[in-house]
Order: sequence, then C-alpha cells, then structure tokens
Amino acid sequence: MRALVVDDSRAMRRIVGRILTDAGFEVQEAGHGQEALDLLTEHDTPPDLACIDWNMPVMDGLEFVTEVRSRPEWRSITLMMVTTESEQSRIVRALAAGAHEYLIKPFTADALQEKLDLLGLVPLTAGDLA
Repeated sequence: MRALVVDDSRAMRRIVGRILTDAGFEVQEAGHGQEALDLLTEHDTPPDLACIDWNMPVMDGLEFVTEVRSRPEWRSITLMMVTTESEQSRIVRALAAGAHEYLIKPFTADALQEKLDLLGLVPLTAGDLA
C-alpha cells in the first residue's frame, strides 16, 4: 500500500512517514498541499492514504482535501487530517470536506495505528498471505 504525508514540517513528515513505513506502507512526502497535488498528478495510481496537516503555506490541508474530493480519479484516496487543530468546528469542517479521519497532534504511534485499523488500512504482510 502507498501513503502520502503532507506537512510543512520535515520532522513531522519523518515521524508520520516512519510510523507508516513500519506499518508496511510505501511513503511519499510533500511540504504543502500544492506539492502534494503535483505528486498526485504525476502518478497514474493514487496512494491508498494521505495524512494531511491543516496549517501549511501555499495550500493548506483543508484546501487540499477539498481539491482531492473534487476530482473523480482521486476519490479512492483515504484522507486523514493529522494536525494540531483541535477545535470541534475544525474537525467538523474537515470531515464535511471529505476527510475520513482526524488525528490531533501530538499523538503516539499506537494512536496512528489505531486510526489505520479503524479505516481498514492495515497492509498485508507475508505472514498474512499464508
């Protein structure tokens, strides 16, 4: 499975990317929403998951979610906000725009894994194929 981590913080991209890699994902990174859109258009097959920060320059996370949801070819992407924005109104806005799940920073690796489990995004391992 493939994942895209969209965050303007390189450290946060690495943290989320490492957790996803350990969970069996192949990870790509983008520093803001527009860069993420550019990556999506470069590939024929969209990623299975995108983890998106809200507050970023150029294009924020909510704008990214809205744009992805407006494109039929990207509707299969599971979108998870991973952000410090914890106000209920923000969570509602993100979910209404098309995000599937919302994880508030700071978080633990277990919390992210629980969200993946909830979304049914647990990549198959060699042991699962036996």
